[in-house]
Amino acid sequence: MKPETVVPLKFQSGILYPNTYLGSQRFSFLNIEKSFSNIDWNFAENGKLWTYNLNYFEFLNQEKITKEQGLNLIWDYISKKEILKDGLEPYPISLRGINWVKFLAHNEIKNEEINDCLFQDYSRLSENLEYHLLANHLLENGFSLLFGAYYFKNEAFYSKAKQIIVGELNEQILNDGAHYELSPMYHQIILHRVLDCINLVGENSWKRNELLSLLMTKAEKMLGFLEEISFKNGEIPKLNDAANGIAPNTKELKHFAESLGIKASKIELSDSGYRKFEINKLEILMDVGQIAPTYQPGHSHADSLQFLMSYNDQPIIVDTGISTYEKNERRQLERSTASHNTVTINDLNSSEVWGGFRVARRAKVTIQKESANSIEASHNGYAKQAIVHKRTFSKIENYFEVIEEIISDTNIEAKGHLHFHPDVEIEISGNKIFLNNYLQIEFLENFKFEIQDYKFAERFNKLIAAKKLVYSFTNNAEISIKPLSTY
Repeated sequence: MKPETVVPLKFQSGILYPNTYLGSQRFSFLNIEKSFSNIDWNFAENGKLWTYNLNYFEFLNQEKITKEQGLNLIWDYISKKEILKDGLEPYPISLRGINWVKFLAHNEIKNEEINDCLFQDYSRLSENLEYHLLANHLLENGFSLLFGAYYFKNEAFYSKAKQIIVGELNEQILNDGAHYELSPMYHQIILHRVLDCINLVGENSWKRNELLSLLMTKAEKMLGFLEEISFKNGEIPKLNDAANGIAPNTKELKHFAESLGIKASKIELSDSGYRKFEINKLEILMDVGQIAPTYQPGHSHADSLQFLMSYNDQPIIVDTGISTYEKNERRQLERSTASHNTVTINDLNSSEVWGGFRVARRAKVTIQKESANSIEASHNGYAKQAIVHKRTFSKIENYFEVIEEIISDTNIEAKGHLHFHPDVEIEISGNKIFLNNYLQIEFLENFKFEIQDYKFAERFNKLIAAKKLVYSFTNNAEISIKPLSTY
């Protein structure tokens, strides 16, 4: 089946990707560089995600690339099409398709052989949609088919794209605007793609009125959520699978949205399970949500009832982050309860994360009480041990308070974990801990605690030495975090 007539597409200038093609067949993905004398599009030594990134072709739409360089890379790819492996999977086809369409349209390139290759990719995608994975994978399939439909004016691609986009956006975007996988990084990725689609549909007359209203409504809510959970310094909380350098940042997304006439909706955090307190210069992001979505929790961590904290635009208490998607010990550690700012019992995980992207038994979080200044919630992740972990977060005048309660028929020793950003300096005096000489953590009683080393995942494949506080208590604990009056 030959592609139908290609009609030039119009786009506003969107968000450019980071410079991952460095020239002379040299690439950098996930903070790992590789030079090729002859590009191996199946190159697997740096892990599957690196190979995927090579096949996404996002570098076609980076700042520093010429039309000639982009075309040379496309032709090299086409010349090796018969031996491709990972690049022929639905997800990389989806991202590559969008990036080829953008590049070809922007540079006004009309070439029958390139179009034939692109059409073959879209035909393959159309017959291999990722219904077995669902979530962001299926949504990306739909977004890409929309680009293919507009590029080729193809009704079959459009019909499938519309069905997926309408169904999945209505399911995947929660009432408070959050993407239902509850990763702020994936939220940014999906919002970027929604904005891309608004750019496509709004600038071109074909099928203009059919999806534009839905896309704009979802974008407004998603932007509202992103603004609500982002810290004042513009950084997202690194909750669940989230890392720097992967998605467009909040500032870029807001600017792109404004260029498309989209403004953030005013939202109140609800369905996502995320809550936020602001106490003068303190910002606290709390997680009282569930492992989600229930049928595809691959990007979830065992982090029930954790919190993050920033002070005066500086990260203080942080998520340890992610550095890999490989199914190894590091991936398991980064998803574990002990790697989050919450409580472990007998060194167990509150939810059974395994296999890189799997979750077996899941903690269920219940919110008992909630007001503007306090949230009381519990989870049953230790139900096998007949134990419930309950936490109360409170905003009290100029400080933040956490009350721990371990509900059990017997005395239970628990461990609390607080991970500090690598830039935080720590001093201990009695039952008080001083952070950077302007914040104080105080225990109501003299609990046993110690400072331990851990590795903070600043980005993929980039670990930095940092410190964490581990405090032991029996059944109950009370902690306050407050700015020092002298600061």
